[in-house]
Amino acid sequence: MTRPVPIVGGAVLVLALSVGLAGCAGRVGVAPEGGAGLPPGFVDVREVVPDASLDLRYLGPDNFVGEPIDGYLAPRAILTREAAEALAAVQAELRPFGLGVKIFDAYRPQRAVDHFVRWAAEVSDVRTKEAYYPDVDKADLFAEGYIADRSSHSRGSTVDLTLVRLDGSEEGTALDMGTPFDFFGPASWPDDPRIPAPARAHRLLLRALMTKHGFDPYAREWWHFTLRDEPFPDMRFDFPVR
Repeated sequence: MTRPVPIVGGAVLVLALSVGLAGCAGRVGVAPEGGAGLPPGFVDVREVVPDASLDLRYLGPDNFVGEPIDGYLAPRAILTREAAEALAAVQAELRPFGLGVKIFDAYRPQRAVDHFVRWAAEVSDVRTKEAYYPDVDKADLFAEGYIADRSSHSRGSTVDLTLVRLDGSEEGTALDMGTPFDFFGPASWPDDPRIPAPARAHRLLLRALMTKHGFDPYAREWWHFTLRDEPFPDMRFDFPVR
């Protein structure tokens, strides 16, 4: 069982940075803002990776819930500085080949995770099933590891992303990865053998570069990576994306 960890939105964060994380369990507060209206240690990804493409699915209704998600108030991708700088190194390797990253989600407030949990509990609401989980019962999404009540995204160093051609458009032209983002099912597992070879090669390229620059993959989602040496491994944050 995952042990409880503190939800941090504010002043407790400053205290944690001053005296260490060990004494913060269970504390909740509101912290003063750092640069760009963010808590200390967090950055807007575009400040570090200016040419990163964004397709932020939880800001609008184009996601598995079918509606905008709590806590997403502005089109910004936010990460810890360490994760953003590691992602910049990935982008630097891709750029000479006319490729880059496109981000679907980065830091995720705990209130957004809570929104997912409420949605999952409403088992009669299956309006997005055909597009996002056609072969999985909604009641099994927790048990099969597609939704959790605690997300690594809320620690600020996890990112959901894909590869695109840097063609001058805002989002770039996405490479074929075999399934869409947030498709719940074995076809989204990085090594699923049923995926055509070109898409598997694109997944492999993404994973190779992300792991080279310090990220760990997730076995059920080709798009999901967490910084190996994340700065807040025992924290959950709940400040809104704005």
